[in-house]
Amino acid sequence: MPDPDTSCSLINGKNGYVRGNNSWVLGRIMRDYEFWMGPSVQAKTESLLDARWEFEKRKEQELNSGSSIPVPRPAQAGLVVSVWKPNRNVKPGEPGRDLLHWSGLVVTAVQLCIAAIPLGLTGDWGVLLITGVATLLCYATGSVSQWKVEKWACRSLQFRQKKNFVLTRGNGAQHAIAIISDGYGLDLEDLAAGFSNIDSPTITIFSQLMTIVLGILWVALLITASGLKQDSWYLIAIGGIGMLQNIFVAGWKRTPEAYGIPLEFVEVIGDVKVMRTLMEVERRYEHLGKSMLGVFFPGNLRDDETRQWEDIEHEWQQKKVDREEVKGK
Repeated sequence: MPDPDTSCSLINGKNGYVRGNNSWVLGRIMRDYEFWMGPSVQAKTESLLDARWEFEKRKEQELNSGSSIPVPRPAQAGLVVSVWKPNRNVKPGEPGRDLLHWSGLVVTAVQLCIAAIPLGLTGDWGVLLITGVATLLCYATGSVSQWKVEKWACRSLQFRQKKNFVLTRGNGAQHAIAIISDGYGLDLEDLAAGFSNIDSPTITIFSQLMTIVLGILWVALLITASGLKQDSWYLIAIGGIGMLQNIFVAGWKRTPEAYGIPLEFVEVIGDVKVMRTLMEVERRYEHLGKSMLGVFFPGNLRDDETRQWEDIEHEWQQKKVDREEVKGK
């Protein structure tokens, strides 16, 4: 698998440990977030932008004695934390079957139809043969089990491993994606490490042999195609359609389920002040808000902020005491 094409970090939602992402899958989920984040997150983001915009316009009017100088709408304001959980109805670590997944079959059918034109017009079956063999080799290459091993190079969580994760672009980012696992789904910390960083990567003998055999067959097909003397323009058209479909698939935005990490939306938390957002997250999910402090506030906190965090910690301690008393009764 290639390296991730989007820079982001994964935070352990309990101890705050930050791991740089080396997973192509997590990078794509972060890249496509604005596509799949949903209307609730979008509405919260727009409300923060509007609030920030109104504040800047009032400030500009005060500084310029009420003059109406246009103030551009800010592109970013505060922090929005969306909370998700694994979808237990969908098996993790498997590619999702969305429309983009099935587009390959449609393009294959179109390519084979174009390849059959010379056969119908002049009886030349060379283009159809080359196209058919190339199609089989494409699907065989894509079905090698090594792709799955490298895409989801991680362990599955057990019920006792109730890990929480936060995926974000880092300090200054508009969004943070919090995932409450409840002991289900994939261990995203493992996944963020990346397959290339595993000390003993799993590459089976079968995958190695398949790669060698497919490589030989692709070279043989290339030599065969170069010997085609007639109707070669059809091959150019067929190859062009395939390349356009590859470009479309590589650039199109997809949901986490399509990348093998199915998620369900829980809630969204946001404020124009990043600190207030983190405190509210901490009030609802113990350790989760505090785990992000090191990323969004790497320096020392003010005295009043320290007291507020201590108050939230005391609230959680009191909740635990109350629960123990209820159990004792």
